[in-house]
Amino acid sequence: MTTTVSTTTESIAFDGENLAIEDVRRIAEHYVPCSVTPEVLTKAAASRQQFEDIVRDGAAVYGVTTGYGEMIYMQVDPSKEVELQTNLIRSHSAGVGPLFAEDEARAILAARLNALSRGYSAVRPEILERLALYLNLGITPAIPEIGSLGASGDLATLSHIACTVIGEGYVLRDGKRVPTGEVLRERGIEPLEMRFKEGLALINGTSGMTGLGSLVVGRALDQLHQSEIVSALLLETLRCSTSPFLAEGHELARPHRGQIDSAANLRTLLADSRLAVSHSDLRAEYQSKKSGDDVTRTDVYLQKAYSLRAIPQVLGAVRDTLRHAEGTLNTELNSATDNPLFFPGKEVFHGGNYHGQPVAFAMDFTTIALTQLGVLSERQSNRLFNRHLSYGLPEFLVAGEPGLNSGFAGAQYPATALIAENRTVGPASTQSVPSNGDNQDIVSMGLISARNARRVLSNNTKILAVEYLAAAQAVDLTGRYEGLSTAGKATYEKVRSLAPTLDHDRYMSDEIETVAGAVARGEFLTTVRSAGIQLR
Repeated sequence: MTTTVSTTTESIAFDGENLAIEDVRRIAEHYVPCSVTPEVLTKAAASRQQFEDIVRDGAAVYGVTTGYGEMIYMQVDPSKEVELQTNLIRSHSAGVGPLFAEDEARAILAARLNALSRGYSAVRPEILERLALYLNLGITPAIPEIGSLGASGDLATLSHIACTVIGEGYVLRDGKRVPTGEVLRERGIEPLEMRFKEGLALINGTSGMTGLGSLVVGRALDQLHQSEIVSALLLETLRCSTSPFLAEGHELARPHRGQIDSAANLRTLLADSRLAVSHSDLRAEYQSKKSGDDVTRTDVYLQKAYSLRAIPQVLGAVRDTLRHAEGTLNTELNSATDNPLFFPGKEVFHGGNYHGQPVAFAMDFTTIALTQLGVLSERQSNRLFNRHLSYGLPEFLVAGEPGLNSGFAGAQYPATALIAENRTVGPASTQSVPSNGDNQDIVSMGLISARNARRVLSNNTKILAVEYLAAAQAVDLTGRYEGLSTAGKATYEKVRSLAPTLDHDRYMSDEIETVAGAVARGEFLTTVRSAGIQLR
């Protein structure tokens, strides 16, 4: 539970069809109010009535008149509907480990509400209204991170939500768990009983991995933009050619959409720079120096290293991967993922929509893409730190006496360590381990995939923080601030608002964490947008 209250007049309506990642973020991160559309509530009531008629007519329905999983062969008398559903929730509220953060739990809750709003799960309108009430009042279930196999959906994860609906389990207050019953009594809210199928409908789906994945992918797209922003500042400071970002090289020669957009963003960020120059200007300067000093001892190079020249190709591929994940998650957010499903006038659908393989793959792809984003950032920082690669900058960007001062030598280590750590995070989507008496004999591990992607995303904030600090230091050492683009100046000033120039060796951990926090919150992207610069 939180005391945070939204001040916005905006509201998001759950209709089971149009929820997007950005909607989930607004609900989870900014507490935007929400509601379930009247049409959904009307449809849910009619669907529920027809479903109950089918059950009371004696039809055999999995999890309604039978046991669960391997115990499907056991018949359960319909008169025990509440006990059957309640026992399912209690027995599967077995998650362990740290709790999801409040925004993550809210995202999972929002994803489950929209899946049920699809209208095929045959839950009563009261269930939908209760989940929306929780979101609006800031009543947030305490959900352990570990326990989902990703099929049959995120059973353990979602059981900890369902448990709060029946007044049991725990909710969050100031980041710590407190008994649900205590909070509901304070609010004057009566717990709900679970009727036919409702316990199963609440817990049997992919909303854990989908809710968390929505936050991760949305934030990853922000991180991608911030990688482009710091890359542009680096390009300016090192007086790189703008030739590698010319539109025709991407739009005509190799038209991957992500590559085209990354190149366009770099052109936008560098638009009014007096430091990043055209290839023809660099060629003229190269020729004028070639007849005098050894050209390898100048900062004039016709082509610079891949980490400076192939940025659109690398970050463009990251962008395309994230867009694929975004599309998968948007589809999943608006899907009915439990089992069985009820379609009025049709046979009850006993299928496998709870299987999280599409999301698991998408989140593993996200992990791979974000790992490479971090590699690019660390390699770009290394070009500033290594005096043999930095085109004239002092070793480790030391502002004072080298040797006596070590500059950024120590700051490079966490970035390098985090790159190595990211590379140890392998795919979870291929790690199926049979469970449930071999009934669940192939599972997706999709929530692990989403948690892995979250881990790499978080590591990257620190890798990028080192690069932002190093790029600003390079601006100071070269004295090239006045030649920076509008975006470059705004970015530099943002860094300097968080950390001063490194003019002598000092304790650096705090400022790396401070800048990493700004990256995590997307503040460098906000800064550039506030300067009137719009990126694709």
